[in-house]
Amino acid sequence: MKHIAVVFAGGIGKRMNSKALPKQFLRLYGKEIIVYTLEHFESHSEIDAIAIACVKEWIPFLEELVEKYRLTKVAKIVPGGESGQESIYNGLCAAREIAREEKCVVLVHDGVRPLINRKLITECIAMTEEKGSAVTVAPAIETIIRSDDKKTVDQIIERADCMLARAPQCFFLDEILENHEKARMEGKSDFIDSASMMSHYGKELYLVEGPMENIKITTPMDYYTFKALVEADENSQLFGV
Repeated sequence: MKHIAVVFAGGIGKRMNSKALPKQFLRLYGKEIIVYTLEHFESHSEIDAIAIACVKEWIPFLEELVEKYRLTKVAKIVPGGESGQESIYNGLCAAREIAREEKCVVLVHDGVRPLINRKLITECIAMTEEKGSAVTVAPAIETIIRSDDKKTVDQIIERADCMLARAPQCFFLDEILENHEKARMEGKSDFIDSASMMSHYGKELYLVEGPMENIKITTPMDYYTFKALVEADENSQLFGV
């Protein structure tokens, strides 16, 4: 069975400020964030191919990065859509072309979530093949409050019962594409992520706990956190701490 990473590069469509550098192309130590992300899938022995949905205007630049860093598993780069949901759909359609109707597992992942690791990818694939749709999570470490009016507290939710949904989110390709097609026919375009869509259509989701540092880089604070974690990892390798 093939395993294909479907990576969607942020800053697509309505959410993109075309005058600014998309976040996935910001550099740390001369390397773009999306390259850090892609290298995890490139080096993993169970990943057969990578499909990327990218901001259309930046596809030539991404193609240069793929060549520069010898990312040989990148099989297709397709334009993103006007929303994250549509971009994922475009990436899944590219994965279908790569799979050529073979039964296939896809790992849907953010291009700006570079702090995953080999163990997480392995466990997501194994969970999907064993039980079905798998969603990466992290424990909630702070108190969660529900407020309908955003002014007063309606409910303080028990932290032990909560987890944070992260990525990759892993599915059988035919199942997630079927639900994307349903959503398109019904005009539903506001699912926050693939897990939300699958849950909406009655699919049971299984949890894979990932590392706490598996953050999505969307703010300057996230970028500096990423920088600190990369430096800490390099120091641990250098000094054995």
